[in-house]
Amino acid sequence: MPEVRLSFKEMCAKFDVTPRTLRYYEYIELLSPEKEARARFYGPRELARMTLILRGRRFGFSLEDIRQWLLIYEKEGTEAQMREWVELADRQLLELAEQKKQLQDTIQELQKLRDDTAKTLG
Repeated sequence: MPEVRLSFKEMCAKFDVTPRTLRYYEYIELLSPEKEARARFYGPRELARMTLILRGRRFGFSLEDIRQWLLIYEKEGTEAQMREWVELADRQLLELAEQKKQLQDTIQELQKLRDDTAKTLG
């Protein structure tokens, strides 16, 4: 079975990212497509990395955290990468919990102000 290779345009469509985003990920060395003349092709490795990058972004990780995490796999292997992932996830979970608390406080404050204003209107 032939190896999957996506063109630049196909990669953008598959992951619903802009060409600018994809070029930026290459620029900061998160992705390294194969180059043939002016064309770029993305194989299984780059598809897997893009999946991890977008998942990391969804969870709120910085691109630098993601880059460092991906480098660990290349230099130290899967187990080291998984250990780092647990540490990153622990830190991010604390950050997200704090953001959630702040958001809940803001919602409660806005609700109270809204209710107080509505009562004034009678």
